[in-house]
Amino acid sequence: MTEMHGTSTRSTEKVFKVLIVGDPSVGKTSFVQRYVYNTFNRHYKGTVGVDFALKVLHWADSMTVKLQLWDIAGQEKFSWMTRVYYKDSDGYLILFDLSNKNTLTNAIKWKTDVDSLCTRSDGRKLPCILVANKCDIPDSEKQVTREELEEISNQYQFSGWMEASAKEGTMVNESLRSLTTLMLLEQRNYRETSPNITLVASGTPTRKCC
Repeated sequence: MTEMHGTSTRSTEKVFKVLIVGDPSVGKTSFVQRYVYNTFNRHYKGTVGVDFALKVLHWADSMTVKLQLWDIAGQEKFSWMTRVYYKDSDGYLILFDLSNKNTLTNAIKWKTDVDSLCTRSDGRKLPCILVANKCDIPDSEKQVTREELEEISNQYQFSGWMEASAKEGTMVNESLRSLTTLMLLEQRNYRETSPNITLVASGTPTRKCC
């Protein structure tokens, strides 16, 4: 993360490197494209290695935030290569498919993998939000309940969780805004550790006891 200060208006620019990880076909590329360009395509090709996108946020009158979004390939055969891209990350999202519970099981493995390589020198883990993608599907097709998400989020120390839909654009902006807030809080040292936040489908963060 870098920081720049203007000489006249004292404006601040912050740059955060954000990883987007998860199994193949959970919608990572669609999620990034929806967030950056507000578009959706049903026929994306699988990512090879990593794709890169940039989103500029006018966070406040005197602050601009640039998010470098690294869409990491989910195929195991690329894992030896993609782990190189974890370096110097500031936070990450893990996506899974609500219609495929196996992708949630693997989301836990993704978190273990990233944490093992990106944990800070003082033991703190990067802010990480678990995103349940494809929430637009009928409830009868969903294989994971909110109660299960809450339990897994707590057990495996996610910063929080959120239901989203890259197809419909539901809660996509809110997911990245919540992660950006966590990264700013950590960077400003408001707390010794990242705040524990539960992010639900309504998009209203609920701060837990600390």
